[in-house]
Amino acid sequence: MANVVVVGAQWGDEGKGKIVDWLSERADVIARFQGGHNAGHTLVIDGTVYKLHALPSGVVRGGKLSVIGNGVVLDPWHLMREISGIREQGVEITPQTLMIAENTPLILPIHGELDRAREEAASAGTKIGTTGRGIGPCYEDKVGRRAVRVADLADDATLVARVDRALQHHDPLRRGLGIKPVDRDALLHALREVAPQILPYAAPVWKVMNEARKAGRRILFEGAQGALLDIDFGTYPFVTSSNVIAGQAATGVGLGPGAIDYVLGIVKAYTTRVGEGPFPTELHDADGERLGQRGHEFGTTTGRKRRCGWFDACLVRQTCATSGVRGIALTKLDVLDGFDVLKICVGYELDGTQLDYLPTAAEAQARCRPIYEEMPGWSESTEGARSWADLPGNAVKYVRRIEELIQCPVALLSTSPERDDTILVTDPFAD
Repeated sequence: MANVVVVGAQWGDEGKGKIVDWLSERADVIARFQGGHNAGHTLVIDGTVYKLHALPSGVVRGGKLSVIGNGVVLDPWHLMREISGIREQGVEITPQTLMIAENTPLILPIHGELDRAREEAASAGTKIGTTGRGIGPCYEDKVGRRAVRVADLADDATLVARVDRALQHHDPLRRGLGIKPVDRDALLHALREVAPQILPYAAPVWKVMNEARKAGRRILFEGAQGALLDIDFGTYPFVTSSNVIAGQAATGVGLGPGAIDYVLGIVKAYTTRVGEGPFPTELHDADGERLGQRGHEFGTTTGRKRRCGWFDACLVRQTCATSGVRGIALTKLDVLDGFDVLKICVGYELDGTQLDYLPTAAEAQARCRPIYEEMPGWSESTEGARSWADLPGNAVKYVRRIEELIQCPVALLSTSPERDDTILVTDPFAD
């Protein structure tokens, strides 16, 4: 029985929430392995919409264990609000159904303040497009060995020492940015208040996960953002602050690399991006506007309008390689219904040279011009299709051409936000 990693293979917002929820029916454990509440997953189940940010997508299914791994950075106050909101929708969450790794770093109010102050101070063209949720500064504190972690909430003397160490770093930074020094007592008070709400969920997740694996339980690893936002392999510096690619899945919950059996890459049938940074196939015309309107392209977390463009086969082929993707879940095919002509980027032109990959340097990325291949569209509706026979011929040809160009097969095809509007080609858990 395979353990499956789900990663976004573009710039995020590919529809991971629905796919993870759909796959979680076959899993026993669903684990978030990186990112923070800057990511947002929208699930539509029997007409009810669930918007999740910190919680794993598996929480809406009964009888499953959901895990927040050590590779995540966690805002404890946001988590408790999210748990309260999901309970109001009829989903019960208990320490038996949700576990948080004891070594998970905590996002503090000072991280969000620093995040926003830096972005405001950045000059035009250098802004990252951060959500301002404090994810980056928290990861910095983790690497700088000054983070407050979940386990620290259990011992007051340790908590005080951790906060004091963090403030030795943050107060000088705040002075340089014109922010008031941290109110140490208020921060400690807030942490002491939230501690009894968080600690019941704390567990040695590495141990729980290893025992689950030895017992043959199926594990579904859930990533946030997309591979093109990976701190190492994304469009740096316009990236997130963690490793998004599949290799992080094992490290982010305390398992070895042998725990990963199958990597499923989630890919939209076109391309979107939120925030700043290069985007070779971005459209600034009626087609781009049409994609945005039909796809309801607004960020789940921020509400920001997403930039839209044609499918970029070069980028997806690249992310399939860096994450070891064995099959893709192609989403939002129905958004392309009614286009007379569709375009797929098959390469780039850079200073008179043709490339079949996106170069590493940001300046070179910004100068890349897409080389397009055109395909006929279709007038029929693909929305809600649940078999290949329900798809127009040109839609099938479009999907097959994508497979050829990215050198990876389609394992799942999603034709609406509804859970059951999915065509299964290959069951990742049947590896």
